[in-house]
Amino acid sequence: MALDQSFVGRTYPPTAPYEVGREKIREFAEAIGDANPAYTDQEAAKELGHPDVIAPPTFVFAITFKAAGQIVQDPQLGLDYSRVVHGDQKFAYKRPVRAGDRLAVTSTIEAIKSLAGNDILDIRGEVHDESGEHVVTTWIKLVARAAEEG
Repeated sequence: MALDQSFVGRTYPPTAPYEVGREKIREFAEAIGDANPAYTDQEAAKELGHPDVIAPPTFVFAITFKAAGQIVQDPQLGLDYSRVVHGDQKFAYKRPVRAGDRLAVTSTIEAIKSLAGNDILDIRGEVHDESGEHVVTTWIKLVARAAEEG
């Protein structure tokens, strides 16, 4: 069953703040195989003009994908998550994510499309720090595969 188009434009409440830790950044950088010293060495980050270590650009995905869970789990939307695959991800940064940031995400459904029986859901996440500064906007595309007939 196609997702309800009336959900386009719906914004969900901001998440509780997520505190970005140096160790989480280091673990993430290691997991993706990125040895940029700005991700693990405070002095290297400071030499680049940052107050602390910064996170690789894709680090924020974990925070925004969790925030998108509000949408995915909304029973009124009716998304069958067992049929969902991650279709795409984009980021538009105002500044890097830094150790010590306390980030909250506000998620909005930007588009719902149906294509060949599949539902395509575009979710925008606006990430702000605790002072209200905009840090990054993310876009997640989820594809709910059509149910198999039979």
